[in-house]
Amino acid sequence: MQVILGPILGLIDIILGLYVWVLLISIILSWLIMFNVVNTSNRFIYVAGDFLHKVTEPALRPIRRFIPFIGGMDISPIILLLAIWFVRDFIRRLAFQLGV
Repeated sequence: MQVILGPILGLIDIILGLYVWVLLISIILSWLIMFNVVNTSNRFIYVAGDFLHKVTEPALRPIRRFIPFIGGMDISPIILLLAIWFVRDFIRRLAFQLGV
């Protein structure tokens, strides 16, 4: 059982780590677009922003249903990051307990 469970927990941890980076890049790109540092008329920026939106929006949408914008700020990415860090810590502790 541990032969299978170890790589699966490791793969989940890696995928969640990559998703954290995608979420952070999405946040930074949205700030750059909002402050007109980069322009979405640039094809690369548009494609990158569209991809990041399509990847992050399904996870952020349920959080936004329960937590409204606070003072014009969207805190749903922060809540998602905290949830991902909690799950990653749980997976690591589980793997350590199992001796994987």
